[in-house]
Amino acid sequence: MPISLLGAAVAALSATPWVAAPMVLAGRLRTTPSLDDIEVVVTTAAPIPRVSIVLPARNEAAHITACIRSIRASTWPDLELIVVDDHSTDGTGELARAAAAGDARVKIVDAPELPAGWFGKQWACQSGASHATGSLLLFTDADTRHAPDLVGRMVRMRERRGAELLSVAGHQAMGTVWERAVQPSVFTLILTRYGGAEAMERATNPRDVVANGQCFMLSRRVYDAIGGHEPVRGFVAEDVMMAQTIQARGDRVSLALGINQLSTRMYDGLGSLMKGWGKNMYAGGRHAMWWGAKGQWLYPFLLLSFPLGLLMPFATLMWCAVALATGGAIGAGLLFWSLATSAAVLASFAAANRINGDPMRRALLAPLGGAIVLAICIAAIARGNNVQWKDRGYVAQ
Repeated sequence: MPISLLGAAVAALSATPWVAAPMVLAGRLRTTPSLDDIEVVVTTAAPIPRVSIVLPARNEAAHITACIRSIRASTWPDLELIVVDDHSTDGTGELARAAAAGDARVKIVDAPELPAGWFGKQWACQSGASHATGSLLLFTDADTRHAPDLVGRMVRMRERRGAELLSVAGHQAMGTVWERAVQPSVFTLILTRYGGAEAMERATNPRDVVANGQCFMLSRRVYDAIGGHEPVRGFVAEDVMMAQTIQARGDRVSLALGINQLSTRMYDGLGSLMKGWGKNMYAGGRHAMWWGAKGQWLYPFLLLSFPLGLLMPFATLMWCAVALATGGAIGAGLLFWSLATSAAVLASFAAANRINGDPMRRALLAPLGGAIVLAICIAAIARGNNVQWKDRGYVAQ
């Protein structure tokens, strides 16, 4: 199975996008600061802004107690927590009040009836912010767990980066094989599209910035100036659109790694993964496209290209292995390409798992993750702007 010099060159050139990906991702991550870079001793240095944490919760009985307890353990000296019970039917409000345990810093409020045109989370955030008294607002999800020093490190990192909106990418807790296969795929896609902190800080196009809705901080002054969550009330990816709204004002948007300060268990199995990412992949992700209407039209094809690109090397390698095992003829260039690209995909996933503090061997789940993401993307495209989440139906903008 000899290979010519020309064949080797063609195989190497065609493998370049896959082989270059791990290096590009590593470079982008190196430009993203970590909250660990903030010295703990200066997190309480003057001045001490008051931080209001707004926690929207709809049917979060499985998470709300642990989340509130983790926030109550914060070492930030001037903090309040506003929990917004968004018409829960599973006892979330009662559990929240019990978890507050008489702590005067914690307020439990009920979200007003959902107005037409609003997504539930955005309305709960807007309602919670109306009760806030801090000069800084921190919006977070009920499935997060906060380290005691998270708030202080975020306050100082935001100052250091000169950012108006700072979000944190924390540890992603994954309990099932489905989560371990899919989550690295999706976060690799997001990092590939947006890059690291420096890329976002230099962005001149609002579509080139993103925020992690699990945990982000901005000033009350700017939040009020843009009308709170009102500009993003009908978008499924409200965190992305909030970041774009802030950047469009001329304010800086940035990101920090907080693997040791924030942990999130987004989904608890295949079904919730399919539903959760399915609501965002098309209806939310298309707002990251350039080129206006043309970009919107192209988006489904570009969306599908990512999982197909993950699967192609492994499918080709499997075909080569079967051909060799059965005595079939294959080109050396094709075998070289499939080996190189498969190794590159595995390297990307190994790096993603290492950053998250997980065993690098989980990269072997990459083919399964690519297949599931492909199924999620197809279903999301077929569903279009119709979104179902938390027992509510929406038509996303």
